[in-house]
Amino acid sequence: MSSSLRRGALAATALVLSVAPLSACAAGNDAATLQIKPDNAATSVGVIKVQNALVITEPEHEDSGPATVSATLFNSGSTDQTLDSVTVEGAGAAELKPAEGQSKLVVPAGGSLILGGKGNASALLPAAGEAVQDGNAQQVTFTLSETGEVGLRAFVVPAVSDYASWGPSDVPSASATPSASESAQSEEPAGGTESPSGSASASASASASASAGES
Repeated sequence: MSSSLRRGALAATALVLSVAPLSACAAGNDAATLQIKPDNAATSVGVIKVQNALVITEPEHEDSGPATVSATLFNSGSTDQTLDSVTVEGAGAAELKPAEGQSKLVVPAGGSLILGGKGNASALLPAAGEAVQDGNAQQVTFTLSETGEVGLRAFVVPAVSDYASWGPSDVPSASATPSASESAQSEEPAGGTESPSGSASASASASASASAGES
């Protein structure tokens, strides 16, 4: 190879090596891999941030089955806020139930509120129906006392695998707790029909009375 050709080849190689890092940096800043977002929805409005939002259905979802909204709400402000409502597109407002020992759903200043899971606050859709289908990205709106509406689209998933203990079966309805009078009525036989244990007691009493009469 002549000296002129050798010099030309070296110059071309040097140019390629100098351009490669620049192109790599340009691709790195806007690379598609950097645009990947978490599977669970998240958004923020003012001092309120909502993360890990999901709509969770029964393991074997039916058209009339219930669903629950699971999320974590963070408050970076200096004032407590209450969660006043949670609505799901097409399914309406959820029944809100405070955490055990609490009277309201509060997102404390500098703290967080968890929706879903044992012992936490809950947002239940008793009859989500066909409006909530597994695999959908459903619009969910959280309304807070000061921030107002915080909306995002959350995936709809069945209560299986990691979500098994977060589904609607583990969330009692806000109106499901019976009163004392209802509990007493439920213990009494309905329509004059005795329970199996009640029938056995009556039979034993009748036998004892008959034996006493014969003696």
